[in-house]
Amino acid sequence: MSISARENREIEAANGSGNTPVVFIHGLWLLPSSWANWVGFFEQAGYAPLTPDWPDDPETVEEARANPDVLAKKSLKQIADHTTEVITALGKKPALIGHSTGGLLAQMLAGRGLSAATVAIDPGVFRGVLPLPASVLKGVGPFLLDPRTRGRAITLTFDQFQYGWVNALDDEKEAKELYDTYHVAGSGIALVQMGNANLNPWTESKVDTKNPERGPLLIIDGEKDHTVPWAIANAAYKRQARNPGVTEIVKIPNRGHSLTIDHGWREVAQTALDFVKRFA
Repeated sequence: MSISARENREIEAANGSGNTPVVFIHGLWLLPSSWANWVGFFEQAGYAPLTPDWPDDPETVEEARANPDVLAKKSLKQIADHTTEVITALGKKPALIGHSTGGLLAQMLAGRGLSAATVAIDPGVFRGVLPLPASVLKGVGPFLLDPRTRGRAITLTFDQFQYGWVNALDDEKEAKELYDTYHVAGSGIALVQMGNANLNPWTESKVDTKNPERGPLLIIDGEKDHTVPWAIANAAYKRQARNPGVTEIVKIPNRGHSLTIDHGWREVAQTALDFVKRFA
């Protein structure tokens, strides 16, 4: 997949600025535009933000909803390889910040030695991360049991989004606004690759946690996250902590999976920024 015109503009702007690039990697069920608040926040802090696509990402949520099938059949390796293309076009080694599946991808790319500092927020499961809490089985288990999931683009109902993403929000109105503003279909195959990471020895959902070039890593997890509960984030941290690089984990109280896009995003962004500033 070639680099899009929008991505090229971001690469040129980052290289022209002389500032350290920060690459934001979105997860399943969102688009690059979901990082808009973070882009402004990091720009003000003196960084050069980039928000790469997953292959074939539509420009807008409206387009994605009108043609959800375009979001199907995107594998973790395809997405990681495309993001690698963007990173290698940069003049400086970037910091990487990813949410959910994007948090897994950020760790995959850090394991390739591509990151100056990495923040993985509510990160998806990779091989060797063993806990499977009940909330995960309730949230995505039904998709993993359906053999048709691999070939499909999976859209969450509002009830599913409410359970898996916005369960920590008190405001039903905000929950509905987040669903209407941000939610798009997600690649079934990427979901299955994470779900089967410990069953399939050839899974693409794997991270080189031992590479000494991995660099500093922070894992952030929302205390009330049903999609990536603390047990999963902490298991990833324990595997990553064997790396010679700095490895840290932070639990954000009373927050769910929507913590990067809901009203409390700034606290999470500040936590990520403070970490990045120490190393990049």
